[in-house]
Amino acid sequence: MTYRCFSRRLRQRGLGIRPPAGKLAAMTMPRIPQSRRRRAILYAVCALAWLCLLPMPVLAGDAQPFGDFTFKRVKPPVPGARRITVQIEAPPALPAAPAPTEHPAAGAVAAGGQFWDNVPVSGSGAGGLDLALAALRADATVRAPRLETLAGLADRHGRDILAATIGTRVSPALALAVLSVESAGQAGAVSSAGAQGLMQLMPATAARFGVTDSFAAAQNIRGGVAYLDWLMDEFAGDPVLVLAAYNAGEGTVRRHGGVPPYAETRDYVPKVMAAFGVARGLCLTQPMLVSDGCVFVQRTAFNG
Repeated sequence: MTYRCFSRRLRQRGLGIRPPAGKLAAMTMPRIPQSRRRRAILYAVCALAWLCLLPMPVLAGDAQPFGDFTFKRVKPPVPGARRITVQIEAPPALPAAPAPTEHPAAGAVAAGGQFWDNVPVSGSGAGGLDLALAALRADATVRAPRLETLAGLADRHGRDILAATIGTRVSPALALAVLSVESAGQAGAVSSAGAQGLMQLMPATAARFGVTDSFAAAQNIRGGVAYLDWLMDEFAGDPVLVLAAYNAGEGTVRRHGGVPPYAETRDYVPKVMAAFGVARGLCLTQPMLVSDGCVFVQRTAFNG
């Protein structure tokens, strides 16, 4: 039986037989159309691109978000067991803000320094000038103005000071000392509290003593001297209380029974006292009291 006849019989029975290698070489494979090959390539490229767009799994080496987050897995309780409880710690409470405290408008003074260690805040009478000047010599923290500075102020305002102090209990040297500390000779000076001019008069005080223009040097000096003269009578010539009242107001001094515990006033009184100690050096005859008259060098001044 020939090979072909045997193979045909096998195919009729549903069986197949692999032809020998020579026969395979002789057989021809069916050709795939070129259009189908192109479509197949296009489908393959699209499938590859779609796979690239899919989310990739997180690698073990990648940084994990919320690195500080910790948790504990809790399994559901078995029947009859206690309920699961979860404790959440409250954040630490912030410290309570300190309660507001009241302070005087000008600031309170805890300690008065060497000057106030030797000068009673309740005053020491008309003779308290020597005590105050002695306290200043022992207290190096209070700086007195230069003599040349006060001499320049006396040259500019000496005539107005002389005219204002005639017939009063205010020494020209005291008026010059107050003027130097209050405004340093600046006629247009205005404080944060509203005091104006050379002697730093508050509007109410200026009106009280007949000043219509606080920036006019002669008027301002006259009003300041008139107020000092009134205070000299009110506090029996005590220089410490007079100066404290000029700065803080006579009502404040009365309420506190002396120099109030305000930083500004406690600084102001020794400053004016130190300036008075220098200013009286400009007088031909140095005044012994803040109510004594004097004659400035090269100028004629007196108190009647």
